[in-house]
Amino acid sequence: MIPPELETDDLVIVGAGAAGLATAIFAARHAATPLRIRCLDGARRIGAKILVSGGSRCNVTNRIVTDRDFWGGSSRVVKHVLRGFPADRAAAFFEEIGVALHEEADGKLFPDTNRSRTVLDALLADAEGRGVVLETAQRVTRVDRNGQLFEIEIAGGRRLRTRALVLATGGRSLPKSGSDGGGYVLAQSLGHTLGETTPALAPMLLAGEAHAQFAGVSHPATLTLRVDGSVAIQLEGALLWTHFGISGPVVLNMSRHWLRAKGEGRAVELSLNLCQGETFESVEAWWLEQERARPRAQAVTVLSTLVPAALALAVLTASEVTPEVTLAHVTKEQRRRVVHRLTALRLEARGSRGYDYAEVTAGGVALDEIDPATMASRRCPGLYLVGEILDVDGRLGGFNFQWAWSSAWTAARAIAREISSDVTRK
Repeated sequence: MIPPELETDDLVIVGAGAAGLATAIFAARHAATPLRIRCLDGARRIGAKILVSGGSRCNVTNRIVTDRDFWGGSSRVVKHVLRGFPADRAAAFFEEIGVALHEEADGKLFPDTNRSRTVLDALLADAEGRGVVLETAQRVTRVDRNGQLFEIEIAGGRRLRTRALVLATGGRSLPKSGSDGGGYVLAQSLGHTLGETTPALAPMLLAGEAHAQFAGVSHPATLTLRVDGSVAIQLEGALLWTHFGISGPVVLNMSRHWLRAKGEGRAVELSLNLCQGETFESVEAWWLEQERARPRAQAVTVLSTLVPAALALAVLTASEVTPEVTLAHVTKEQRRRVVHRLTALRLEARGSRGYDYAEVTAGGVALDEIDPATMASRRCPGLYLVGEILDVDGRLGGFNFQWAWSSAWTAARAIAREISSDVTRK
């Protein structure tokens, strides 16, 4: 028996990040009668992850979001959840709570203030205005299903009980924000299985020190990942060279694929095309055209019109071509070595910068263990899972936030209906 003196809520949400706050707000909006909603967060300050996202500008969603923007579990499930609360509705929601948005490159939507604080403050204000109780420094250490209620234990001995429980604890990325994987333990204790997790959207480390000379250089690029000898995925976007290796959108998107294949013990090869969208044949044709038009031009001068000068110099040197040699004096063999390095440069990756720098977590609770129509657990009645705790991770560009909003809306609607039905039956 649960002691009668315990505080009892209609809904307790563990985790007050993007998905948790949105679930609280949407549940309050959907409810036919006021609900007792409590949000518990282990961190002392709510929303640390929101504040650092998008370079502290918070890319809340994208103009166009589909299931093809996500990796991990079933695309069918992802598609179903996104359909209930698509990107245009997310944008409208932020307008409703006072966050005007504008579109930037690649469809990214940012607040007009260009401040993440604007987004967090608006979410907090709306939640508090709807009577949601927000509590910080309340780390949940144990959850038990006891009859029709959940009993929640918080570090320090405090106990609560609730009719419905939402796990919105995130994954393991950016642990300083409070997202340290604790939610996985709670999910497992309630019957769920946990798939292997790895950092995602993380900068990558390269072996050696050659890359350090290009630190700060950015350019369009294509990355190709081969797994066990076959092309697994090819991605395009901006690449940034750093003192530790490589970063930039194309690298962040690629990191989860390399890490997961490596973690499975597969043979992985990562190659870089410095000329995004081009092939060996098209680049060689360009070189020959330049040679005909400018035979006396120095190789480094001409190549620097195609790629950044520092990379042009390095590629020529590695290909055993004197940078100052004229195009007319570059041999066929030298030319082909240069073009090969431009379009298929092998990168010796040795890992990523880990969860401390990863924007999201790949892996998590399997999607086939939740009902996509409600986000309800198929293993534990009354339990719902939303956001990053699930085996879904999106590419860079506002997609992971959209998953948070969509999964939160789906769960909140179902919870409000279920609790209202219980009240009606009683």
